[in-house]
Amino acid sequence: MNKVLEIHQLTKRFGSFTAVNNISFSVEKGNVYGLLGPNGSGKSTTLGMILNAINPTAGSWKWFDQNPDNNSLKRIGAIIESPKFYPYLSAQKNLEIVADIKEASHTKIDEKLELVGLISRKKDKFQHFSLGMKQRLAIAAALLNDPEVLILDEPTNGLDPQGIIQIRELIIKIAEQGTTIILASHLLDEVEKVCSHVVVLNQGKMLYAGSVDQMNSSFGSIVVSAANMETLEYTLKTLPFISKVTHENSKLLAVLTEEKDPADINKILFEHGIVVNHLVKRKESLEHQFFQLIQNQNN
Repeated sequence: MNKVLEIHQLTKRFGSFTAVNNISFSVEKGNVYGLLGPNGSGKSTTLGMILNAINPTAGSWKWFDQNPDNNSLKRIGAIIESPKFYPYLSAQKNLEIVADIKEASHTKIDEKLELVGLISRKKDKFQHFSLGMKQRLAIAAALLNDPEVLILDEPTNGLDPQGIIQIRELIIKIAEQGTTIILASHLLDEVEKVCSHVVVLNQGKMLYAGSVDQMNSSFGSIVVSAANMETLEYTLKTLPFISKVTHENSKLLAVLTEEKDPADINKILFEHGIVVNHLVKRKESLEHQFFQLIQNQNN
């Protein structure tokens, strides 16, 4: 696939503080990439550098296989801070001003308002919009010149549950139209639901870069119990698809090394003379994988 962005050993220091520490990754066309990490992990600083808003201390990056310049940045739409529009002007008037700045056609305004679900409110003043509506208007503004890449920094920050769902659905819709999206978020649930790829950052360091599926590729575990727990534990440890067995309350937690159906596991244990009274399969969440990466970094 075509790469729209390549980052190589990017570093940013503010005095003695290293905000971004030697990170390298690439973004391929047509995917949704999430920069995932807690506040202060370096997400916004990274976005600032690739948008030429912050000068890097070291490293380099390329947009569309060329060094960053005004021409390449014209192919990118970005929302880095809270939406800023004229409060006493309507949504349409505000977008007309943005269109003039971007040298985009005014004919795009209704199209983008329709996309973000605000076409019926285009005559309403910005000051009367909810926070979620303001964010959707900002996305419409960023899309006026039909950018190939859309960059969003914490797009659901401060929104209520309904606003979060609306922004999430909008991101998916924009991606389906072929726009590459890079979003920064500290919300695991947001990244898991909308992103195809994830870059995990913590304390300025990159801990993982790749697909969400690969990060969350563990085969899970089973929680199991039987009348004779000692025999059960011994048998589980002899099975080739079990890597680790630990105690969890009054049950055993067994980590799987391959995909196994609970019914098949039950049958195998029965063939070993064990009748289980509890067997539940767990799939490790992205949250578990994320905190495992953080824990490994701290150890």
